[in-house]
Amino acid sequence: MADDWKKTLSVYVNEQNQDEVDYRASGGGSVVTDVDHLLHRGERKRKLQAWYHGRRAVPLRCETRAKLIREIEKRAGEIEVDLQLMRKIHYEKGGARHQEERIDRQRLTLQQDGLGWTISRVEQRVPERHPDLVLPTIDDPTHSGRGEVLPRPFLNRNVLGDRGAASRSTPYRREEAVLYADRWWDGFNPEFAAFEVDCTNYISQCLFAGGAPINYTGKRESGWWYKGYIGGREAWSYSWSVSNALERYLAQSQTGLHAQALDRPEQLQLGDVIVYDWDGNGAYQHSTIVTAFDAGGMPLVNAHTTPSKHRYWDYQDSYAWTDQTVYRFFHIADRL
Repeated sequence: MADDWKKTLSVYVNEQNQDEVDYRASGGGSVVTDVDHLLHRGERKRKLQAWYHGRRAVPLRCETRAKLIREIEKRAGEIEVDLQLMRKIHYEKGGARHQEERIDRQRLTLQQDGLGWTISRVEQRVPERHPDLVLPTIDDPTHSGRGEVLPRPFLNRNVLGDRGAASRSTPYRREEAVLYADRWWDGFNPEFAAFEVDCTNYISQCLFAGGAPINYTGKRESGWWYKGYIGGREAWSYSWSVSNALERYLAQSQTGLHAQALDRPEQLQLGDVIVYDWDGNGAYQHSTIVTAFDAGGMPLVNAHTTPSKHRYWDYQDSYAWTDQTVYRFFHIADRL
């Protein structure tokens, strides 16, 4: 039958679902024949088990729904598919039950093997790991360095409303930032551009929803601002859309949107920000926002790129995480 391979795909999704909470050996009964993937899957199970143990948490169950994004018949007896896996993971900690959600994407190659099908290749997408820009610091952002004054950007009032023009200090509304983060964690606000690597764009929107004031400079390398596409050109600061630039902005800004760097994650509050340097080389590649806390008082975060809701802050379950990962914890000022 033409769709027999979909039965194999269904078995694979069930395996994925089980692997999130059950770390016992599969007994060699997997539909996957990609040996490299099987080695990595076994190591991931070992790390997840140690990770939960270290958190004093117990995984209970996982609910995984799959969505077929694309399928290509490369040649007779071989199919390549892009698969989206929407997971709800339930765990217990300190007598309380928690639920986190995330959406992963994979590319699979299925091959016909006799009367059945196997999965010969698994490509795990890791969009949280991507090159980022290391940006210079500009002391006077209204000048280019060549003597001329740069124009101020046009204000998109439909998106920014009256707050874009506010100059006096306002309170940071943490609950509103969190409400926005939970509303859009698995989708895109249609009033803003959506990026393939969207983590920092999403965090900036959450901060703005909480009352963080726009800092217009007219240069992408400075300030913190957004106005969409103007004449087909990108018109937003790097700090709005790039993790490395947001980290530098939060570390250096003294007015408007500004923050205090903290030493430990348990010092964070709702609406605060964590940025991630997966390789420990000083280039930050991912951003999250604190949206809840577990029973032990540790932060849970929301993110885009790999859409996540109430995910444990340290991201050790992420395919992007390494032993060299460095975090920066930013407490957003109570008044901005």
